[in-house]
Amino acid sequence: MNIFSWLNAQLLKMKWLWDLVELLVEKVFGLSMDTRVGGSIHFFIYDVIKIFILLSVLIFMISYIQSYFPPERTKKILGKFKGIKGNILGALLGTVTPFCSCSSIPIFIGFTSAGLPLGVTFSFLISSPMVDLASLLLLMSFFKVNTSIAYVVVGLIIAVIGGIIIERLDMKKYIEDFVWGTKNVDIEPEEMTRKDRIDFSIDQVKDIFDKVWLYVLLGVGMGAAIHNWIPQSI
Repeated sequence: MNIFSWLNAQLLKMKWLWDLVELLVEKVFGLSMDTRVGGSIHFFIYDVIKIFILLSVLIFMISYIQSYFPPERTKKILGKFKGIKGNILGALLGTVTPFCSCSSIPIFIGFTSAGLPLGVTFSFLISSPMVDLASLLLLMSFFKVNTSIAYVVVGLIIAVIGGIIIERLDMKKYIEDFVWGTKNVDIEPEEMTRKDRIDFSIDQVKDIFDKVWLYVLLGVGMGAAIHNWIPQSI
């Protein structure tokens, strides 16, 4: 086993956690992993803890990176490129500045009113909520590395091609007039200290965790309820 496989197994797939939960189920609960009940309990405990750890760590990491790329700075970077280079850069920047879909409209208005090419803007907007480092690492914890990388590559290609198509179709004429009339005020973002970035990242973790923890429990609970109970073949 090479070092990459070991890191993938221990850090992303959390083999150590699997072993600990297995000890808990067999030694503390007195259940065999070969039984349906034991397997389901192991599935629930292991997956819940694993997902919560991954979510917390990945959200913190991505939020820390995102603190270096506020929309104003991203807009300035993208404004220097046009054509397919701009589309590629927009898609790549979207992977390290994962703005959620709910912020797409204000970002679109800000980028468009600032004069950024429509295709570049859309390459960024397509890539940002769909492809990011957190998605890559999370996918690698559940699937093979090749599958995870393929997802990211396909997402980037879709973002680039989507931006090029929108630019070629000259979709500017369909944009509402109020977007062009929006005043674009360039406010230099205040430089954050390391403590500010850490505090921002922790707040992001808390905010997202509060929104998703119940759904994680429900989703994993449903999976555990049918784990080992539905036959894989008839």
